[in-house]
Amino acid sequence: MKKYISIENYLKNEQSFSENNKNKILWQCLKILCLIVFLISLYKIFKWNIDNIKIHKINKEINPEIKINSSNDNIELFNPPSNKKSNYYYYITFPLYEVNFSNFLNKNSDTVAFIHMNNTLINYPIVKTNNNNYYLNHSFDNKKNNAGWIFMDYRNNITELDDNTIIYGHSRLDGTLFGTLRKVLDSSWQDNPDNYVIYFSTLKENMLFQIFSIYTINSESYYITPNFINAKEKQKWLDTMIKRNKAKIETDVNVKDKILTLSTCQNTKGGRIVIHAKLIKKKKI
Repeated sequence: MKKYISIENYLKNEQSFSENNKNKILWQCLKILCLIVFLISLYKIFKWNIDNIKIHKINKEINPEIKINSSNDNIELFNPPSNKKSNYYYYITFPLYEVNFSNFLNKNSDTVAFIHMNNTLINYPIVKTNNNNYYLNHSFDNKKNNAGWIFMDYRNNITELDDNTIIYGHSRLDGTLFGTLRKVLDSSWQDNPDNYVIYFSTLKENMLFQIFSIYTINSESYYITPNFINAKEKQKWLDTMIKRNKAKIETDVNVKDKILTLSTCQNTKGGRIVIHAKLIKKKKI
């Protein structure tokens, strides 16, 4: 006997079949999407590692030639405080670094300075060009690299230091470039008073800066102001930067001081790690 199916049952079967197909298609799409995300992530990790390998190779090639000069001949103390108990007088006893720039300049004519910080891996030549974008994704060899390089704000004057000289660099997870700058937030780093100096050399001078403020903050432009219209505005800026300080140090700072600012990313949400230091002594080369 022939079996008949009602229109109602037929429609139900068709709907069930259609729903099953939809679920299969959605599941297949989800698997494809997950695969795409996985492949993109894999590529980014691969690219990140390749960039890091290139940075390590460049570091070996530039091979910084640095020596310590303990001589006090022709040393110029900068803006010494009247308070003889100030820790300024402890830090000026630190020797200056002498840097041979020849190898740096042969590899990159944009080289303008060199920076070193105690108990970090920061030991790099600094470059400067006519914008703040190029060295975000180009390394010292001028090749494309998302690790970038350590660079000076294009608005700064390297010949005659501005009120605030700003240095930028990416914070790499493997510790290259400004990757170890995050160590300044650790109590173990802050507990060592000898860490509160920055050795900074240009082609004409060797300098020593004393750190007076360390903090984290969301991205802004105020702390990277290179010059101020008057002493009142500079004092207002200094008061703000000192108030932000989270480090275990107190340093006398005033409007006559020349400031060095280091800035790097803290996270992917725009957070910044910031260090401010004041010039305490220098020597012409």
